[in-house]
Amino acid sequence: MKYKDYYKVLGVERDADIDAIKKAYRKLAHQYHPDVSKDPAGEEKFKEIADAYQTLKDPEKRAAYDQLGRHQPGEDFRPPPDWGKQYGETQFAFDDIDLADLFAGLAGGGPRRQGGAMHMPGQDFEVTAHITLEDASRGTTVDLNLAIPEYDAQGRLHRVERAFKARIPKGATDGQRLRLRGKGGKGANGGRDGDLYLNIALHPHSLYRVSGHDLYLDLPLTPWEAALGAVVEVPTLGGAVHLKVPPGTHAGQKMRLAGRGLPKPQEGQGDLFAIVQIVVPTVLSERERALFKQLAEASNFNPRGHFKQEAGNAG
Repeated sequence: MKYKDYYKVLGVERDADIDAIKKAYRKLAHQYHPDVSKDPAGEEKFKEIADAYQTLKDPEKRAAYDQLGRHQPGEDFRPPPDWGKQYGETQFAFDDIDLADLFAGLAGGGPRRQGGAMHMPGQDFEVTAHITLEDASRGTTVDLNLAIPEYDAQGRLHRVERAFKARIPKGATDGQRLRLRGKGGKGANGGRDGDLYLNIALHPHSLYRVSGHDLYLDLPLTPWEAALGAVVEVPTLGGAVHLKVPPGTHAGQKMRLAGRGLPKPQEGQGDLFAIVQIVVPTVLSERERALFKQLAEASNFNPRGHFKQEAGNAG
């Protein structure tokens, strides 16, 4: 039988982990998909890529494949005499058999041929779901309308319009990847349907910045609120709350509102952090101007006092 180097087919190292194998497969499957590729040999390459992936993604099949040793692609070879007994009860005749068929008898299925037709798994697809922060907080349902390539009963490839709803659980975060089993491309000749992956993208929010399940909010304070302390109203996704600002609060100070962030998958919630910004009025009445002058004359506070100290140390 002819040897096929499945690692070279996918372009990965022999010690590649499953994530690297999946990533390589998705890239190559998209590149050589018959509906996309202009390569005359694209369909054959696509089948070869599928064979490689079905073998290397399965730990048992991969172990069995590695037991076959290393050979040059296309080189004639014979598997070890005890290979069939070790990896399956089927007694293989290795005279005229495709390497993909060699692994079809192992547990876990894989690509099989019946009457010359290979069971091909459906292709996986990815789509970005844009949602608001409020949707992420309470959970939502999005409508998806996709044109997915599928094979018909005659093996011809064509695009099929598919519309369905996908539920996004509460607490979904920006960049999160959700898997919808069986919502991808249809399998051919009885192969399993592919999966659809939703990549969550949150719309920018006018108030909040998102980091995982935590939220950040700029909190504007007047100079006197920061100096004297105050109780101010702060908006949260669950409604406004009152926050106590201690006297002597400074710009850039981070104030934590526990449990006011996004819900977490299992239990609990992230936090909301209010970042203090000292805001000075740009328009002053005569009374306000007089009060500020009075404060300036009465105060000994010098926020730049350390400048002189550092300059003195440098001299």
